Amino acid sequence: MTADPKETITVENVVASTGIGQELDLQSVAMDLEGADYDPEQFPGLVYRTADPKSAALIFRSGKIVCTGANSIEAVHGSLDIVFEELRALQIPIEDPEITVQNIVTSADLGKSLNLNAIAIGLGLEHIEYEPEQFPGLVYRLDEPEVVALLFGSGKVVVTGGTSPADAEAAVDVIVEELNGLGLLD
Repeated sequence: MTADPKETITVENVVASTGIGQELDLQSVAMDLEGADYDPEQFPGLVYRTADPKSAALIFRSGKIVCTGANSIEAVHGSLDIVFEELRALQIPIEDPEITVQNIVTSADLGKSLNLNAIAIGLGLEHIEYEPEQFPGLVYRLDEPEVVALLFGSGKVVVTGGTSPADAEAAVDVIVEELNGLGLLD
């Protein structure tokens, strides 16, 4: 391994939720909000995409809003600020809703090929799912941090389930330490 795998961590997606504390008439909002997609036959929420930062807000009748597709926590806040402003422009009163990060998906590169069969045996079955005929990655459920890592033979890793970028860093540290301990990253 040449570089520190933590330096290769890239945030791929941040999912966050918020609520505006009131019910919405989505049909009416969809008519007035330029660029909104609302097809209740297909999906119960209204979809509103922001370009900069790039994300999609799923707005539900209950007033709950889920933001997905952003590549940072800052981008989530920026996107939702745009959504809040657009809704305020439609005379929908919105205070300052709390935004909760639900999931951060990151990718990293361990810098060398992995023998997933040896890893599955070495790490033990209680934390591992590996069925290469079903899915090419090894699913590793970590206890601390409480995330799920997908390890691929290429050395690429996807970490999901964290709520801060530090969770991904901690997960990569644990994975590198475990694999080095098994002699599988030498």
